[in-house]
Amino acid sequence: MLPDRSSFTAAEWRVIEKYRTPRQVQKFLRELSYNREEEGDSQYSFRQVLQRRKAHCLEAALVAAVILEQHGYPPLLLSFESVDELDHVIFVFQENGLWGSVARSRDAGLHGRKPVFRTARDLAWSYYDPYVDMTGRITGYAVVDLNEMGNYDWRFSKRNLWKLEKFLIDYPHRKMVSSDKRYQKLLSRYKEFRERYPKKQATYYDDKHLWM
Repeated sequence: MLPDRSSFTAAEWRVIEKYRTPRQVQKFLRELSYNREEEGDSQYSFRQVLQRRKAHCLEAALVAAVILEQHGYPPLLLSFESVDELDHVIFVFQENGLWGSVARSRDAGLHGRKPVFRTARDLAWSYYDPYVDMTGRITGYAVVDLNEMGNYDWRFSKRNLWKLEKFLIDYPHRKMVSSDKRYQKLLSRYKEFRERYPKKQATYYDDKHLWM
């Protein structure tokens, strides 16, 4: 059930009123510190993220879901599976029948996408190339409606949302099959870039004009 204004603190509601579109929410998330879990593993809710001012990918996706559902967007997440089990989660939405996303990551290429993709699968494939690093390779994706969690409190809980994390891990994912030749080409390019620029973000991808 969509919470009303009385469910939020004054500070939370100011954020909701200020950031009304996916692009605005993407900008807000980029301004938060990335949660590197230096104090231990976490899965913070929207309320906890706003208090702590930091978020990793799933936490940021939840923040986007809470803000944007107040502006008419369904709370949809897209979960990626990877061979190294370092999965990524993003918030996804539709505008004029086309798919886009809002996301937070340590990697520049794994943030949001403009709403230009015909299907959720096309959107998912736009993450394949920048997902490849020393160990990453996408093998599947799933679009999940958080309403399927029923009464589980993923918006305001003061506890870590381990149940939500497990729900996403266990959710049936659609396979994304890529050629080994393509993967090896991307991996070689990434390794060469990393050797040359050890601390620089990889932004050499052809479709970065589609990034949010």
